[in-house]
Amino acid sequence: MVLQPGALLILGVVVGTHGLRGDLKVRGCARDASLLSRIRQLVFLRDDQRVLECVRRKSDWHKGQLLVSLSGLDSIDAVQHLVGCEVAVHSEDVPAAPAGEYYWFQLKGLAARDRRLGDIGRLDDIFTTPAHEIYVIRGAYGEVLVPAVAAFLVEVDLEKRYVLFDLPEGLVEEE
Repeated sequence: MVLQPGALLILGVVVGTHGLRGDLKVRGCARDASLLSRIRQLVFLRDDQRVLECVRRKSDWHKGQLLVSLSGLDSIDAVQHLVGCEVAVHSEDVPAAPAGEYYWFQLKGLAARDRRLGDIGRLDDIFTTPAHEIYVIRGAYGEVLVPAVAAFLVEVDLEKRYVLFDLPEGLVEEE
């Protein structure tokens, strides 16, 4: 997926406050949630409506959640209304991914194809194990879990919106 200029990319949700100085606890909604700690301009949305747009002053990871403090909002009373809001960033603020790497928002929803089997479904989710990430593909073969390793990943074509895999025999149950 190529983001359109002016588009918003939702990366998290405010799940609470932390302390009395106006820090927000943000739970990432996507594998790309780390962008929230690198992009300064944040947009807070509730029911797809902008509640607030402001500059991130600082952020720190704490127990799997991002603690965010915002410029000009330095008390719990000033940020309480943001609890429950989605946190988004402007597409033009997202840095380019390093060569050969992709953000999850670019991969999610792409057609998944295998060299041998052809169309196997859509890239629907991703999760992390101690060894590597796992792509979750849902489609004609049910749910297929594919290790996100170079040995199985042949090609990503964002323009044509597909991912080509070379899956090992037995990973997909054929009828």
